[in-house]
Amino acid sequence: MDETVFRVVRNHEEQYSIWPADRELPAGWTPDGTEGTRQECLDHIDRVWTDMRPLSLRRAMEAAR
Repeated sequence: MDETVFRVVRNHEEQYSIWPADRELPAGWTPDGTEGTRQECLDHIDRVWTDMRPLSLRRAMEAAR
């Protein structure tokens, strides 16, 4: 059984991913505060990432209105 603890991370475009909690985060990614099993982290992302468009695109579309 895989006992790896993951954390949910987010970049400046508000895009989400998961990363092993015991590894240094890649540049440009910050933790969102959620840690757990792979599935728990993926379930969290499913709940919170409701708009898949990057932040820059959302802002551009809003400005064009």
